[in-house]
Amino acid sequence: MTREEVANMITSMNLACAYNEFNDNTPQEPPFICWFFARSDDFIADNQNFQNIEVLNIELYTKYKDFELDDAIEAVLQAAGLVWYKETNYVETEKIFQTAYECEVVITASTDT
Repeated sequence: MTREEVANMITSMNLACAYNEFNDNTPQEPPFICWFFARSDDFIADNQNFQNIEVLNIELYTKYKDFELDDAIEAVLQAAGLVWYKETNYVETEKIFQTAYECEVVITASTDT
């Protein structure tokens, strides 16, 4: 996938979303998503990076645990051929649930010129 395809996949979830954080300093009403590439986990051999692999984090924030929304997000990830790990935490200071998905994405070069 290209980084643009990843962004389009996140947008297709039909929730307010931002890369890393919402920059306009206005509070977001849940549910919303923050997503980012946390690190690389490239395939390396013979002292070369052969394949660019990015670790994608998708963080879903909800007022209440929403299993149907989890299922919808997981359907999008599955349709994109991604494998994920999921962890849910309650953020007491914000009174909000955070469900974090971590996926490895093989990043390809954009075909745009």
